[in-house]
Amino acid sequence: MTASDTRAERGRREFAEVMTFAPPEDGSPASANLIDFVFAEVWPRTGLSRRDRRFVTLPCVAAADAEGPLRDHVYAALNSGDVSIVEMRETVLHFAVYAGWPKASRFNGVVDEQWDRIHRERGLIPPAPEPLLPLTTPSDPEDRLAGGEQSFRDINCIPFAPTRDNPYSGAGILNFVFGEMWVRPGLGMKERRLVTVACVAFQDAPLPILSHVYGALKSRDVSFEEMDELALHFAAYYGWPKASNLNQVIGEQKQRVLQEWDAEA
Repeated sequence: MTASDTRAERGRREFAEVMTFAPPEDGSPASANLIDFVFAEVWPRTGLSRRDRRFVTLPCVAAADAEGPLRDHVYAALNSGDVSIVEMRETVLHFAVYAGWPKASRFNGVVDEQWDRIHRERGLIPPAPEPLLPLTTPSDPEDRLAGGEQSFRDINCIPFAPTRDNPYSGAGILNFVFGEMWVRPGLGMKERRLVTVACVAFQDAPLPILSHVYGALKSRDVSFEEMDELALHFAAYYGWPKASNLNQVIGEQKQRVLQEWDAEA
């Protein structure tokens, strides 16, 4: 990059690197500003890696019911090698829990479609999926619930877990969400945090936004700087009003975490 580069030139170069195909040629304001701001200014920022930004972008475009961007970003994440097919499929499952199974069904179909496309373009046959069984989590119901309770406490950084007295918290939250999904080995904890924060931010669910921003920061899985960058990247892909709310929660939870760290020191 040289001092004579224009923002548009930087943006077009970054677009090609991120998306793994040529930038759009149309001169519409939307395309021009996509290049001039989102790719020239947001994607190259150092607060989050390009790979990390994939895990914010993917849930945003999947939730927005935007077929073209979803297809493009799934393709780019896989084609670039930033995200493996195992990680992508685990992202779909994680997204299903935090954004809903119907939208995840479309996401899952696009992943299969683009994985096949990438291999066809390379003259290859897609490899067989990783075997589902055996599951790495306990099969005994009591062990799964106990594991889910501990996972809930560890991930949310709090000393208590939901009760088992109804299907939502017992069969859902403890048995599956924290007893199975969060502890699956196909996706790292930081990546799961990024996907989750993006999902709860566009769902407008006050308590989940607070608890998952807090848990990500308190655990140190996501740094303060990374969380601030997440808010900016989220704004670019899901909108500034929802990002404003997320940014406010981030500020509040940073102060809470700092106070708790000071008290623990």
